Amino acid sequence: MQLRFVGCGDAFGSGGRYNTCFHVTGERDNFLIDCGASSLVALKRHAIAREPIDVILITHFHGDHFAGLPFLLLDAQFTRRSRPLIIAGPTGIEMRLAQAMEALFENSSKTKQKFDLSILALQGEQTTEIGALKVTPFPVVHGDSGGPFLAYRIETEGRTIAYSADTEWTETLVPAARGADLFICEAYTYDRIVRNHLSLKTLEEHLPRIAPKKLVLTHMSDDMLGRIGSLPYIAASDGMTIDL
Repeated sequence: MQLRFVGCGDAFGSGGRYNTCFHVTGERDNFLIDCGASSLVALKRHAIAREPIDVILITHFHGDHFAGLPFLLLDAQFTRRSRPLIIAGPTGIEMRLAQAMEALFENSSKTKQKFDLSILALQGEQTTEIGALKVTPFPVVHGDSGGPFLAYRIETEGRTIAYSADTEWTETLVPAARGADLFICEAYTYDRIVRNHLSLKTLEEHLPRIAPKKLVLTHMSDDMLGRIGSLPYIAASDGMTIDL
Protein backbone atom coordinates (compact mmCIF):
# COMPACT_ATOMS: atom_id res chain seq x y z
CA MET A 1 0.00 0.00 0.00
CA GLN A 2 1.23 3.49 -0.80
CA LEU A 3 0.16 7.00 0.16
CA ARG A 4 1.16 9.93 -2.01
CA PHE A 5 0.97 13.54 -0.91
CA VAL A 6 -0.71 15.08 -3.95
CA GLY A 7 -0.81 18.31 -1.97
CA CYS A 8 0.18 19.05 1.62
CA GLY A 9 -0.01 22.85 1.85
CA ASP A 10 -2.07 25.20 3.96
CA ALA A 11 -4.84 27.52 2.81
CA PHE A 12 -2.31 30.22 1.87
CA GLY A 13 -0.07 28.19 -0.42
CA SER A 14 2.89 28.48 1.97
CA GLY A 15 6.03 27.27 0.23
CA GLY A 16 4.16 27.12 -3.09
CA ARG A 17 2.48 23.89 -2.06
CA TYR A 18 -0.82 22.54 -3.34
CA ASN A 19 -3.86 22.30 -1.08
CA THR A 20 -4.41 19.15 0.96
CA CYS A 21 -5.03 15.96 -1.01
CA PHE A 22 -3.62 12.51 -0.26
CA HIS A 23 -3.87 9.56 -2.67
CA VAL A 24 -3.86 6.02 -1.28
CA THR A 25 -3.49 2.89 -3.41
CA GLY A 26 -3.23 -0.77 -2.53
CA GLU A 27 -4.18 -4.16 -3.94
CA ARG A 28 -7.87 -3.24 -3.76
CA ASP A 29 -7.87 0.39 -2.63
CA ASN A 30 -7.76 3.62 -4.59
CA PHE A 31 -9.01 6.63 -2.68
CA LEU A 32 -8.38 10.27 -1.80
CA ILE A 33 -8.30 11.92 1.59
CA ASP A 34 -9.44 15.52 1.12
CA CYS A 35 -9.65 17.40 -2.17
CA GLY A 36 -8.57 21.01 -1.81
CA ALA A 37 -9.14 23.63 -4.50
CA SER A 38 -5.90 22.87 -6.39
CA SER A 39 -6.27 19.09 -6.32
CA LEU A 40 -7.22 18.44 -9.95
CA VAL A 41 -4.21 20.40 -11.14
CA ALA A 42 -1.98 18.54 -8.66
CA LEU A 43 -3.36 15.13 -9.66
CA LYS A 44 -2.57 15.92 -13.29
CA ARG A 45 0.86 17.30 -12.40
CA HIS A 46 1.70 13.99 -10.70
CA ALA A 47 0.12 11.98 -13.56
CA ILE A 48 -2.43 10.31 -11.25
CA ALA A 49 -5.38 8.83 -13.09
CA ARG A 50 -8.74 9.95 -11.70
CA GLU A 51 -10.95 7.19 -13.17
CA PRO A 52 -9.70 4.44 -10.80
CA ILE A 53 -10.39 6.52 -7.67
CA ASP A 54 -13.33 4.89 -5.89
CA VAL A 55 -13.73 6.97 -2.71
CA ILE A 56 -13.02 10.54 -1.60
CA LEU A 57 -13.04 11.24 2.15
CA ILE A 58 -13.55 14.87 3.14
CA THR A 59 -12.57 16.11 6.60
CA HIS A 60 -14.34 19.51 6.54
CA PHE A 61 -15.69 22.19 4.24
CA HIS A 62 -12.88 24.76 4.07
CA GLY A 63 -11.77 25.43 0.51
CA ASP A 64 -8.25 24.05 0.91
CA HIS A 65 -9.72 20.64 1.82
CA PHE A 66 -13.02 20.55 -0.07
CA ALA A 67 -13.22 23.01 -2.98
CA GLY A 68 -11.53 20.72 -5.50
CA LEU A 69 -14.61 18.51 -5.74
CA PRO A 70 -16.52 20.63 -8.31
CA PHE A 71 -13.47 20.63 -10.59
CA LEU A 72 -12.96 16.89 -10.14
CA LEU A 73 -16.62 16.12 -10.89
CA LEU A 74 -16.64 18.38 -13.95
CA ASP A 75 -13.48 16.67 -15.17
CA ALA A 76 -15.16 13.28 -14.63
CA GLN A 77 -18.13 14.38 -16.71
CA PHE A 78 -16.05 15.56 -19.65
CA THR A 79 -13.68 12.58 -19.57
CA ARG A 80 -16.74 10.28 -19.61
CA ARG A 81 -16.06 8.57 -16.32
CA SER A 82 -18.05 5.35 -15.95
CA ARG A 83 -16.75 3.99 -12.64
CA PRO A 84 -18.93 4.61 -9.55
CA LEU A 85 -17.64 7.18 -7.06
CA ILE A 86 -18.38 7.61 -3.35
CA ILE A 87 -17.79 10.96 -1.64
CA ALA A 88 -18.00 10.75 2.15
CA GLY A 89 -17.60 13.43 4.78
CA PRO A 90 -19.21 15.30 7.65
CA THR A 91 -22.92 15.83 8.13
CA GLY A 92 -24.19 18.30 5.54
CA ILE A 93 -21.84 17.19 2.79
CA GLU A 94 -24.56 16.74 0.17
CA MET A 95 -25.85 20.30 0.65
CA ARG A 96 -22.34 21.78 0.85
CA LEU A 97 -21.25 20.03 -2.32
CA ALA A 98 -24.29 21.30 -4.22
CA GLN A 99 -23.61 24.84 -2.97
CA ALA A 100 -19.96 24.67 -4.01
CA MET A 101 -20.82 23.36 -7.46
CA GLU A 102 -23.39 26.09 -8.02
CA ALA A 103 -20.98 28.79 -6.83
CA LEU A 104 -18.21 27.64 -9.17
CA PHE A 105 -20.15 26.21 -12.14
CA GLU A 106 -23.79 27.32 -12.27
CA ASN A 107 -26.29 24.48 -12.85
CA SER A 108 -23.58 21.84 -12.51
CA SER A 109 -25.20 20.36 -9.41
CA LYS A 110 -28.33 19.65 -11.46
CA THR A 111 -26.47 17.88 -14.27
CA LYS A 112 -27.05 14.13 -14.33
CA GLN A 113 -23.72 12.34 -14.02
CA LYS A 114 -22.88 9.53 -16.44
CA PHE A 115 -21.63 7.47 -13.52
CA ASP A 116 -23.10 6.46 -10.17
CA LEU A 117 -22.26 9.14 -7.59
CA SER A 118 -23.01 8.43 -3.93
CA ILE A 119 -22.75 11.07 -1.21
CA LEU A 120 -22.38 9.68 2.31
CA ALA A 121 -22.54 11.60 5.61
CA LEU A 122 -20.36 10.11 8.35
CA GLN A 123 -21.13 10.28 12.06
CA GLY A 124 -18.47 10.90 14.70
CA GLU A 125 -16.91 7.81 16.29
CA GLN A 126 -19.09 5.44 14.29
CA THR A 127 -17.19 3.04 12.03
CA THR A 128 -18.55 2.83 8.49
CA GLU A 129 -17.51 0.31 5.86
CA ILE A 130 -16.98 1.95 2.49
CA GLY A 131 -15.94 -0.71 0.05
CA ALA A 132 -12.79 -2.27 1.51
CA LEU A 133 -12.31 0.64 3.92
CA LYS A 134 -13.29 0.78 7.58
CA VAL A 135 -13.55 4.49 8.31
CA THR A 136 -13.94 5.88 11.81
CA PRO A 137 -14.32 9.68 12.05
CA PHE A 138 -13.45 11.56 15.24
CA PRO A 139 -14.61 15.12 15.96
CA VAL A 140 -11.82 17.70 16.16
CA VAL A 141 -11.64 21.44 16.87
CA HIS A 142 -11.15 23.90 14.02
CA GLY A 143 -13.39 26.89 14.59
CA ASP A 144 -17.03 27.88 14.22
CA SER A 145 -17.53 27.69 10.44
CA GLY A 146 -16.73 25.11 7.80
CA GLY A 147 -17.54 22.14 9.97
CA PRO A 148 -18.30 19.65 11.34
CA PHE A 149 -14.58 18.84 11.51
CA LEU A 150 -13.40 15.25 11.41
CA ALA A 151 -10.15 13.37 11.88
CA TYR A 152 -10.06 9.91 10.33
CA ARG A 153 -8.86 6.48 11.32
CA ILE A 154 -8.89 4.30 8.20
CA GLU A 155 -8.32 0.55 8.34
CA THR A 156 -7.77 -1.44 5.17
CA GLU A 157 -5.61 -4.22 3.77
CA GLY A 158 -4.13 -4.86 7.23
CA ARG A 159 -2.93 -1.27 7.67
CA THR A 160 -4.19 1.72 9.66
CA ILE A 161 -3.86 5.30 8.43
CA ALA A 162 -4.82 8.17 10.72
CA TYR A 163 -5.16 11.81 9.73
CA SER A 164 -5.67 14.66 12.18
CA ALA A 165 -7.16 17.06 9.62
CA ASP A 166 -6.97 20.70 10.74
CA THR A 167 -7.36 21.04 14.50
CA GLU A 168 -6.01 22.42 17.72
CA TRP A 169 -5.11 19.80 20.31
CA THR A 170 -8.09 17.67 21.31
CA GLU A 171 -8.16 14.38 23.17
CA THR A 172 -9.98 12.61 20.33
CA LEU A 173 -6.68 12.53 18.43
CA VAL A 174 -5.44 9.85 20.84
CA PRO A 175 -7.97 7.12 19.92
CA ALA A 176 -8.00 8.33 16.31
CA ALA A 177 -4.29 7.71 15.82
CA ARG A 178 -3.15 5.38 18.61
CA GLY A 179 -0.73 2.78 17.22
CA ALA A 180 -1.50 3.67 13.58
CA ASP A 181 0.88 2.45 10.92
CA LEU A 182 0.88 6.03 9.62
CA PHE A 183 -0.27 9.17 11.42
CA ILE A 184 -0.45 12.27 9.24
CA CYS A 185 -0.75 15.24 11.54
CA GLU A 186 -0.93 18.94 10.97
CA ALA A 187 1.90 20.95 12.53
CA TYR A 188 0.95 24.44 11.50
CA THR A 189 3.45 26.16 13.77
CA TYR A 190 6.54 25.10 15.68
CA ASP A 191 5.74 26.37 19.18
CA ARG A 192 3.44 29.35 18.71
CA ILE A 193 -0.14 28.69 19.83
CA VAL A 194 -2.61 29.54 17.09
CA ARG A 195 -6.31 29.05 17.70
CA ASN A 196 -7.80 26.09 15.80
CA HIS A 197 -4.39 24.78 14.75
CA LEU A 198 -1.74 22.51 16.22
CA SER A 199 1.87 23.33 17.01
CA LEU A 200 4.61 20.73 16.84
CA LYS A 201 5.55 21.30 20.47
CA THR A 202 1.96 20.66 21.58
CA LEU A 203 1.85 17.51 19.48
CA GLU A 204 5.11 16.29 21.02
CA GLU A 205 3.62 16.50 24.50
CA HIS A 206 1.01 13.91 23.54
CA LEU A 207 2.94 11.68 21.13
CA PRO A 208 3.89 9.07 23.78
CA ARG A 209 0.17 8.32 24.30
CA ILE A 210 -0.46 8.07 20.56
CA ALA A 211 2.68 6.08 19.68
CA PRO A 212 2.18 5.86 15.91
CA LYS A 213 4.54 3.59 14.00
CA LYS A 214 5.26 6.43 11.57
CA LEU A 215 4.51 10.14 11.89
CA VAL A 216 4.43 12.59 8.99
CA LEU A 217 3.87 16.32 9.52
CA THR A 218 1.69 18.27 7.09
CA HIS A 219 -0.20 21.58 6.60
CA MET A 220 2.82 23.62 7.67
CA SER A 221 3.08 27.41 7.72
CA ASP A 222 6.17 29.32 6.61
CA ASP A 223 7.30 29.17 10.25
CA MET A 224 7.48 25.38 10.10
CA LEU A 225 8.74 25.13 6.54
CA GLY A 226 11.78 27.16 7.52
CA ARG A 227 12.67 24.53 10.15
CA ILE A 228 12.20 21.34 8.11
CA GLY A 229 15.93 20.63 7.87
CA SER A 230 16.32 20.53 11.64
CA LEU A 231 13.20 18.50 12.53
CA PRO A 232 13.52 14.93 13.86
CA TYR A 233 10.32 13.96 12.00
CA ILE A 234 9.32 13.30 8.41
CA ALA A 235 7.83 16.42 6.84
CA ALA A 236 5.47 16.00 3.92
CA SER A 237 6.19 17.54 0.54
CA ASP A 238 4.11 17.57 -2.62
CA GLY A 239 4.63 14.36 -4.55
CA MET A 240 6.25 12.48 -1.65
CA THR A 241 5.25 8.84 -1.24
CA ILE A 242 5.05 6.70 1.90
CA ASP A 243 5.05 2.92 1.58
CA LEU A 244 3.03 0.95 4.13
